[in-house]
Amino acid sequence: MNAARGEVPITVEGDIVAVRRLLREVAQEVGFGTTDVTRVVTAASELARNAYKYGGGGVMRWQVIEANGRRGIELKFIDQGPGIVDVSRALEQGYTTGKGLGLGLPAAKRLMDEIDIQSIVGSGTTVTSRKWCSM
Repeated sequence: MNAARGEVPITVEGDIVAVRRLLREVAQEVGFGTTDVTRVVTAASELARNAYKYGGGGVMRWQVIEANGRRGIELKFIDQGPGIVDVSRALEQGYTTGKGLGLGLPAAKRLMDEIDIQSIVGSGTTVTSRKWCSM
């Protein structure tokens, strides 16, 4: 693997495709099986779309991580958008404050092993998620 970390700006809708393409390659190189590669890519797609659509754009930072003899991938989506008023409600299936279906954050939570959302109303949101390789 050339780089164990990187960054992708999310400023236009096409950047979501770039996020998906990159993470498919990285997840395969880390050693994830086909199902987990799909989970990582799908979660990243949802989070990138949220950063673009609701956060006005942002950045995805990724890195390969290791802990307790396991490898994984950490994704961090950062935006300077309006923030999330109630993070716990935003994680509920079907809850939305926008025009979406309220599926993005709950799906990302379900697909990844860990998720942490830090949001300040008026300042933006950072969503950090991790997926560990089952070996």
